[in-house]
Amino acid sequence: MADEQHNSNERDHKKLGRELDLFTFSDTVGKGLPLWTPKGSVIRRELERFIVDEEIRRGYLHVYTPDIAKLDLYRKSGHYPHYKDSMYAPIVIDDEEYMLRPMTCPHHFELYLDKPHSYRELPIRIAELARLYRYEQSGELMGLQRVRTFCLADAHIICVSEEQAIEEVSKALDLIVDVARVLGLKQGEHYRFLLSLGDRTNTEKYYKNDAAWEKGESLLRGLMQKRGEEFEEAKGEAAFYGPKIDVQMKNVNGKEDTAFTVQYDFCMPDKFDLTYVGEDGKPHRAFVVHRSSIGAIERIVAFLIEHYSGNFPLWLSPVQAKILPISEKHAAYAQEIAEQFRAADIRIEISADDSLGKRIRSAKMEKVPYVLVVGDAEVEAKTATLEGRAGKIGALPVADIIAKLKEEIRTRAL
Repeated sequence: MADEQHNSNERDHKKLGRELDLFTFSDTVGKGLPLWTPKGSVIRRELERFIVDEEIRRGYLHVYTPDIAKLDLYRKSGHYPHYKDSMYAPIVIDDEEYMLRPMTCPHHFELYLDKPHSYRELPIRIAELARLYRYEQSGELMGLQRVRTFCLADAHIICVSEEQAIEEVSKALDLIVDVARVLGLKQGEHYRFLLSLGDRTNTEKYYKNDAAWEKGESLLRGLMQKRGEEFEEAKGEAAFYGPKIDVQMKNVNGKEDTAFTVQYDFCMPDKFDLTYVGEDGKPHRAFVVHRSSIGAIERIVAFLIEHYSGNFPLWLSPVQAKILPISEKHAAYAQEIAEQFRAADIRIEISADDSLGKRIRSAKMEKVPYVLVVGDAEVEAKTATLEGRAGKIGALPVADIIAKLKEEIRTRAL
């Protein structure tokens, strides 16, 4: 038990984040507002590029919308007052009230309403890496896991029918499962599915429409059974506008949080009058699916720091390789190699201070995946002696090392 506790402390993302120089907090900036260092920003940027490219390949349309909106927008959506306790106080500008946004859905619906849409265009999948702001109580804040501002890989899918909406929920789950697999996360071991249901008796928390709740919940339950997914049900955990399928992950301390989610929404299409022009030329009510594919970037980075114990796979490592020239006379050759690596988009640093042994130890402490040692023999043969996390690989031509690393990055190998 003590060993387990020690292991979880060693893997705690707050401790590793500090040791590996990935993020920090400042009392002057404010509680729960993370500052990403250059190294932490690399991990974040790689995840963001990965998910945007993956979503675009699957037919998502990526957009940008503002971090702030008039309070009227959230009155229209029902987030205010339903969600008021998690929102920041209104900001008064020119006698109008504005809010920092806690979610993106109303912005995306207004974007959809900008022009009429035909049934032939649907489903329309509007996606965004959206900066959101939520008031978390001081006692709830925890590293990157629970913060007051975060970036959500968010999307809203406008559909022509319930059937199409459920098909889109299934596709969103496929995306989530594929993303988890790339990150090395296994269902049952690292995450589990939860079907989050409403509570008919709680009309303060949930939109009142018993028939729609029954229908939505049974559609999601049926889909999970049809997919053969293992899942548990949780009453009173739904969004106020509809049931959802949550992907739950545990941190090293055993605390569980929702990492990704897919929500079925029967409420917003009415509130925003979301319609499409049907085959008959008349307007029809649309159906909506909300989903986050990789969740909040902050939260998934916290999970991954702990999951990998800071030993990120090559594609996510802030520094992918270090060159260690044995002495000063090998510095020019080290510089030459570094330029070749940078030209191949491989993140590399040269470490020249201190003894070779100390520099090798330091690279291991920083959890750098590859170290290249260069001395007289390597300069002569135009090679470098390569060492990976698993041990020494040996002297290889520089072009071969670059090809090896590029392939490992391309395939996002674990």
